Formats: sequence, structure tokens, C-alpha cells
Amino acid sequence: MLDHQQPSLVTLEQINEFIGGAFAGNANSCEEISFGTAVAVMYPNPNTLRPGKIISGPTVFGICDAALFYAALSCTSFEPMTLTSEMSIRFLRPARGEVIRARAHVHTVAGRNIVGSVVAWTDDETKPVSVAQGTYVRPKGSSSTVGS
Repeated sequence: MLDHQQPSLVTLEQINEFIGGAFAGNANSCEEISFGTAVAVMYPNPNTLRPGKIISGPTVFGICDAALFYAALSCTSFEPMTLTSEMSIRFLRPARGEVIRARAHVHTVAGRNIVGSVVAWTDDETKPVSVAQGTYVRPKGSSSTVGS
């Protein structure tokens, strides 16, 4: 398990600047960051909505993936080639709302793998719309362990 009392290795401003430059047109941003934890936020547009104004599944998956990426950066600093190795998601209820957020927690950083889980919600954090878990893999040559 990580020591979540450590300071984040990146700031909120650094993450959003990096994401804005590396992924131009990205519709989400990082709203909170601490070591091993991040909250991603997105304001859906008509292109991301299904009939009934439900936020689409791929959009919900994307915000979960982004949140885990931000949380991974908080533990490893900037390794732009850190990639999603695997991620699975369970949709719990329709995602209706003007905004969607996802909170990610990194559980372990070991070798090149970063493992974590994510909860996404719209209006009420106590009523999640999905839960996800995933693994990011760091590029070859990364230090073997960070903060574990």
C-alpha cells in the first residue's frame, strides 16, 4: 500500500498544463491531486450524450481512465509514455448530470505497474455511476518502485 501522506510529485497546474498540451482537445481536466489520489472532471457536451441526456458509457470510461492516469502521475511524476495496460468498469446506474467526476486511488506502485481503482459520479458522490479498476504500465527504464 502507498503512503498517501507523501506530497504529490506533480501539481494540479502541472498536470492540467501537460494534458492541455499533450492531448489537445481533451474534454476533461484534473480537479484535485494528492499523492496516489486524483479527481478528474468533465462537463459533457451534446456529442457525449445518449438519448435521455445520459452520459455515454465510453465517456464515463474515459473519465475513469483519465483519473487513474492523473493519480499515477502523482506517484511517478511525468512519464508521458505511461500507458493503460488493462481497465475494467462496472456501470451501476445511468450517468445523468451536467458534470461527471471520477476519483482514483492508486493502491500500489511496483516495478513498472501502477494499480488503482476509480469511482465516478455525477451529482452526488455517495451515488456512484460506475466503479473501475485498472493497471498502468510505466516505460522501460523507470525506477522499480515509487512510494510503496
